Amino acid sequence: MRHIKWVKLLFFMFLVKPLVFIGLGLNLVNRQKLPQRGPAILAANHTSHLDTLVLMSLYPLSALHKVRPVAAADYFLKNKWLAWFSHQCLDIIPIDRQGKLPREQLLKGCYQALERDQIIIFFPEGTRSLTETRDFHLKRGIHALVQKYPQTYVAPIMLRGLGKALPKGEGLLVPFNCDVIIGDKLAYADNSNHYIATLKKTYEHLQKYNIH
Repeated sequence: MRHIKWVKLLFFMFLVKPLVFIGLGLNLVNRQKLPQRGPAILAANHTSHLDTLVLMSLYPLSALHKVRPVAAADYFLKNKWLAWFSHQCLDIIPIDRQGKLPREQLLKGCYQALERDQIIIFFPEGTRSLTETRDFHLKRGIHALVQKYPQTYVAPIMLRGLGKALPKGEGLLVPFNCDVIIGDKLAYADNSNHYIATLKKTYEHLQKYNIH
């Protein structure tokens, strides 16, 4: 079992979970489809820093030690204070977005997490978008992960409203109704084009999901 980071536990217990479940009007759809054990990937769209916190908050405190977000090293490790927060409070898997590393080395931390049966939060678009109504420009990193570990449970997740609750570049939370819609397990396909196309269609379907 992975060592429990007590700073992470306390951070979510006293700050993040109250913020998510009281400060936001969170609508959670298909919670039963959320994987409870790894190896698993929560594959979500990305519009806000809240995305990671909300997804991690869906798990009980007793399971937080096995839930880890993939995050950009150039941002989350850019200074020693942010690096401490990223490692101790979020327990990130840092990834280099500069494109200079071979894929095997680039995704090494993700591979290790899946080998340890952890649940990783992965944003297939690679970066945040300024709008939620758009085409989904998905990169192939997620396929590289499941191709190496085909038994991985991949849960497509559509997040709506979080980009308005905490827009890019803003530090003040705006109370807003937000949706977390969890789709069916994504079937494995060895062909990357087919796999990415299927994930994109899944996002398009989940995006149109009517809560009411």
